[in-house]
Amino acid sequence: MTELAASAQTAPTPVPHPTDAVAGRLEAYRTELTAYCYRMLGSAFEAEDAVQDTLVRAWRNIDRFEGRSALRSWLYRIATNVCLDMLTGRERRARPMDLGEAKTAESPLGIPLVESAWIEPIPDARVAGSSADPAELSVQRETIRLAFIAALQHLPPRQRAVLILREVLQWQASEVAELLETSVASVNSALQRARATLATKQVTASDPAEPTDPDQQALLRRYVDAFERYDMDSLTSLLQEDATWSMPPYELWLQTHRDIVNWCLGPGIGCEGSRLIPTTANGMPAFGQYKPSGPGRQPRAVVPPGARDLRRTDRRDQLLSRHGPPVPALRPAAPARDLTDP
Repeated sequence: MTELAASAQTAPTPVPHPTDAVAGRLEAYRTELTAYCYRMLGSAFEAEDAVQDTLVRAWRNIDRFEGRSALRSWLYRIATNVCLDMLTGRERRARPMDLGEAKTAESPLGIPLVESAWIEPIPDARVAGSSADPAELSVQRETIRLAFIAALQHLPPRQRAVLILREVLQWQASEVAELLETSVASVNSALQRARATLATKQVTASDPAEPTDPDQQALLRRYVDAFERYDMDSLTSLLQEDATWSMPPYELWLQTHRDIVNWCLGPGIGCEGSRLIPTTANGMPAFGQYKPSGPGRQPRAVVPPGARDLRRTDRRDQLLSRHGPPVPALRPAAPARDLTDP
């Protein structure tokens, strides 16, 4: 026993394998690559898949990396090619507001569209950088807003890549040209066309709300309290007159206070008794919704960028369980008139 103990004490410290160091260097770029791929693809899950594919390709081909460009540039080249391949022959993702006019609460819900039809929200924790520069953080939040992501989907994939690299990431035209293996003139032309397209989509350049701003946090707490009590008067008092209420994977979306209230008290009555857990997503205050379902609660994500655009999304249980707030402990809730799904 003594010999074994002595042997254990004098055992040499394992030396990290060289590939561990390489993996660590690549992993350091995961967050910013996720933000880039999300802007390109409009899907949190597809962005993560694209980044994973990028890092695996880089790890397998690291011996071919000749160092003529920075490792970061090389990774963005791989990520861009992965995204362009994924976007080949695909219809653009959209929001319900992009597909038709607002409906009334009495309109039929309709048939759910496939997941690939919709722009998906993404938790800030997956794409937020660690920069201490307030101006840079503001740009990061502004360029993952749902409205901006929706506008990007109107651009052809290569124009989209050019605009993100030039306008969001502040790359030089020569750097983008090298990445895309084209000329500077072609890059500048693509950027000009992309800017013209975005100008027609009326994407505002106003500063997004700071998620940690005390006024925003207070507004979110009041909204959560009103929704959990299912107090429609208090709820609508917090909404702007032109607030929209959308429910992917359905095309139906609502705009007036009257229709929002009638929906909540009619087809959407199953949401009464829900718990809402504050979080942040797409650079804005948001919350995770846990809807009553049998003995527990069924998770759904609700992402309201401010009090104007309220997005209630189905099939967000995976998003919440992987990246969002924890499932809350159950607590007594006000008796619900009807706990069936809408």
